[in-house]
Amino acid sequence: MKLIQMTKPSSFSEISTKKIIQMNDVWTSYDSKDYTLKGINLSIDRGTNYAIVGKSGSGKSTLLKLMNGMMIPSKGIIKVDYQTPNMKNKKFKVMMHKIGYIPQSLGLIKNITVLENILVGALPRLGTVQSLFKIFPEDEIQEAKKILKLVGLSGKEDRKAYMLSGGEKRRVAIARAFMQKPTILLADEIVSELDHVTAREIMNLIADAQKRMNLTAIMVHHDMQLALEYANRVAVIKDGEKILEIGVEGDKIVDFQTGNLSTQEIMELYSDEPKK
Repeated sequence: MKLIQMTKPSSFSEISTKKIIQMNDVWTSYDSKDYTLKGINLSIDRGTNYAIVGKSGSGKSTLLKLMNGMMIPSKGIIKVDYQTPNMKNKKFKVMMHKIGYIPQSLGLIKNITVLENILVGALPRLGTVQSLFKIFPEDEIQEAKKILKLVGLSGKEDRKAYMLSGGEKRRVAIARAFMQKPTILLADEIVSELDHVTAREIMNLIADAQKRMNLTAIMVHHDMQLALEYANRVAVIKDGEKILEIGVEGDKIVDFQTGNLSTQEIMELYSDEPKK
């Protein structure tokens, strides 16, 4: 009898996929009765800029909360960098500091300085005692100052957060997220309520960092024009359902995942202007 020698399978230390976030038939409810999200399917490529567009109450913010483990879906599967986002999942908790999350409220501590707010992003890397007493090593302080310069806030490191303008507060929130050294940036309406010029300054800042740091940026918007201008792909959410996904290259719409709408109809979906 001929013996067949079995070779030991290779040992993989990690799994790296092109799709950094995947959702398959995801449903979510806050009250176990009505669904906020219904049958969501989406895949986000690593290192890209992905926009989620929809009106207030459509479920956009809920999508971000699912991605960072703040919520658990009622049903369906979510993978974030091949881990299930759940605070009880030890492997996910280890990688959580790699997800920079900027909520609509920004989450700044208003009575501490700009530099101190940015340094909060370094806390996951510090030891227990350092974190408890916010004792920051000199190299972390210098890194925070570099990021502060990157976001255009040089000279304002000692200013209290409550003294800043709306645009400056957003820059601090972005800097704090960058201080985490994230692989994923989740930003919820980061340019809402800003004027046209300031909004684009903030978007340019994130777009530049996204390319240099190979970030996967996932941003919630209500402005379709802004989303199409900066994102590689745009998902449109309406009443908890993804009704359309658009691929964007430069100033061209290159594909639709669903739907059969013209460019003009897409632009009118969330326009505040009355249709002619």
